[in-house]
Amino acid sequence: MPVISSTKNLEALSFTLVAEFDAAVERVWQIWEDPRQLERWWGPPTWPATFNGFDFKPGGKASYFMTGPEGEKAGGWWKFTAIDAPRKLEFDDGFADDDGAPVDAMGITHAAVDLEDLGGRTRMTIMSTFESEEQMEEMVKMGMDEGMRLAAGQIDAVLAEHAQAGTV
Repeated sequence: MPVISSTKNLEALSFTLVAEFDAAVERVWQIWEDPRQLERWWGPPTWPATFNGFDFKPGGKASYFMTGPEGEKAGGWWKFTAIDAPRKLEFDDGFADDDGAPVDAMGITHAAVDLEDLGGRTRMTIMSTFESEEQMEEMVKMGMDEGMRLAAGQIDAVLAEHAQAGTV
């Protein structure tokens, strides 16, 4: 399993996940910039994601929904706030209703993704920061920690599959 740590910091209102992969930074970057690869791992295995909008540039937006085991759907959106390929990505993240409109009551989480070269391997750090302690506690209660671990656990298969297909 690629996840080496996940840390909740209530004082900083943050959740940090660190994972390492046997792939170059440029290859790991592709799992973020290509929505077809992203939907192969974003969301735990029982709640796969489908991206139906993806404008990967600063100020651009992404929209997606995750489908649960009983066919239920949970919508989400991102707004890309910073992109420095292939090392850094930041975006605001929120829930969306059935029409894709933001659900303000759930608040916004800010995600910062850093990719670090470890001599041909890559360390990926995802830090999510929350608006309030209540929001953070609600997300943890919804299973964010386990969900992120399970989601990141799917990345090795995506990296391997595309490596076999000849993708860098």
